[in-house]
Amino acid sequence: MQSGRPLRIALITSSYNYIADGVALTLNRLVAYLESQGVEVLVFAPTARLPAFAHQGTLVSVPSLPLAGRPEYRMALGLGGAAKRRLLDFAPDIIHLAVPDFLGQAALKLANTHGIPAVASYHTRYETYLKHYPHLAWLENRLTRMLRRFYGACREVYVPSDSTRDALLADGLKDNFKPWPRGIDTDRFNPSKRSTTWRARHGIGADELVILHVSRLVREKRLDTLTSALNQITVPHRVVVVGEGPDQGFVQAKLPQAIFTGFLDGDDLAAAYASSDVFVFPSDSESFGNVTLEAMASGLACVCADATGSRSLVVAGETGLLSPADDAEGFARHITALAQDGDLRRRMGLAARARSLTFSWDETLARMLGYYRALLAGTPLL
Repeated sequence: MQSGRPLRIALITSSYNYIADGVALTLNRLVAYLESQGVEVLVFAPTARLPAFAHQGTLVSVPSLPLAGRPEYRMALGLGGAAKRRLLDFAPDIIHLAVPDFLGQAALKLANTHGIPAVASYHTRYETYLKHYPHLAWLENRLTRMLRRFYGACREVYVPSDSTRDALLADGLKDNFKPWPRGIDTDRFNPSKRSTTWRARHGIGADELVILHVSRLVREKRLDTLTSALNQITVPHRVVVVGEGPDQGFVQAKLPQAIFTGFLDGDDLAAAYASSDVFVFPSDSESFGNVTLEAMASGLACVCADATGSRSLVVAGETGLLSPADDAEGFARHITALAQDGDLRRRMGLAARARSLTFSWDETLARMLGYYRALLAGTPLL
């Protein structure tokens, strides 16, 4: 870093403002925090004609196309000449890679060519997606080898959970990992947001038990396990599904009596969590699990997959229950146990809320800035 000027970070990501997914929202929080600390940030990402929300910081659009079969996402085609010149003119002290795709690989090559330290944050377990798309399953070994090369070439890799680190090490990746968990706004996501008005608006009685699922409705969230498990529940209950996506029709066909709210955010999302009683999330493709932490902060007992992300959040038997992601019968047993035992639900909900209070956005974001500064100073921060 040149003396007398602010720290400069170039952030490279495939998702920043065209869709409101967990990666985009986390990175927007990071950019807002860095700029509040006097850091100059330039973001390089695909863009769409209609952004999903107003982004933080300065965004440079890179060439991209809608992803085949999943057009709500965009595939970056690399940096492109204009973006590459913009990045080099910016003269970043560090290039932070949030994606290992064509864009991330082009930025990593540029960093190596020009002697700019490259770091990465790990957000998505892409390798777990392939088993849900049989025509792509043959790519799994090739993808794992690519991830080893990509992340192994970075100075540091920031992972959101111990369970994700363990999974990556088991896949043979280099151990250049440092912890970077996520935070939670515990004022927004709070049991106090429980609302009889919200329940009544959705036709739910004050005393009815509500089982909640929140996610993008895509097959890698293990919608097969979700629907099979919920169809085995025989005790009186209502099901609420928050979210939308290309596989929404599958869920609606399997759960015709469920309430589908579509995408929610802000106060409506907070009310949906707090006005429910049990949270169910069988996804095994998470590296962290933002929705699980939101449910915990809202005081819900959680039934989640015994997999990366959830395994680092849910303390089995204390804040919720875990089951293998493909074990619909196990999920059904856990949900039924919570549905039949109000005292157990309350104890786990209180413990989940207490655990959520240990995940601070301020500490998380400050930690990343500390990593940057320590790397440039040559004094590693653990």
